[in-house]
Amino acid sequence: MNENIEDVLYREKLTLASINKRSMAFFIDELLLSILLMIVLWDSFTQATTVEQMIELTNSVVLEYMVMKIIYQAFFVMQYGATLGKIAMKIHVIEIKTLSNPSFISSFNRAVFRIVSEMLFYLGFLWGMFDPLRRTLHDRTAQTLVVDV
Repeated sequence: MNENIEDVLYREKLTLASINKRSMAFFIDELLLSILLMIVLWDSFTQATTVEQMIELTNSVVLEYMVMKIIYQAFFVMQYGATLGKIAMKIHVIEIKTLSNPSFISSFNRAVFRIVSEMLFYLGFLWGMFDPLRRTLHDRTAQTLVVDV
């Protein structure tokens, strides 16, 4: 199956995004979402007077933060084929079958399994470093690839 995908990429003159570009896009997205979370919770963070209160506050919003990340990833990948970080790095997510922006189902699947990979010590991301097509766990479950624009 890899040969078939590689043939399609060659025929369509698509190149896979490098691990470095994907890592930088990940960093940009995480930074943006963290800043957004800090803005939303600024009053609560400033009222926390001890480290324990800060940890308690952070732990209380973990689920909401995960939901925010899923919505962000799913929306931007479905709508634009890329998150803000990917746009900045000039890379794009495509569905293998159609070579276009992933559908809602694929985007949502990819976003959920991206969170699962994060919860499992980023092993799903590590998988992409050893895959010839640089597919992470969330790329495999959603049948997507990340390519250069």
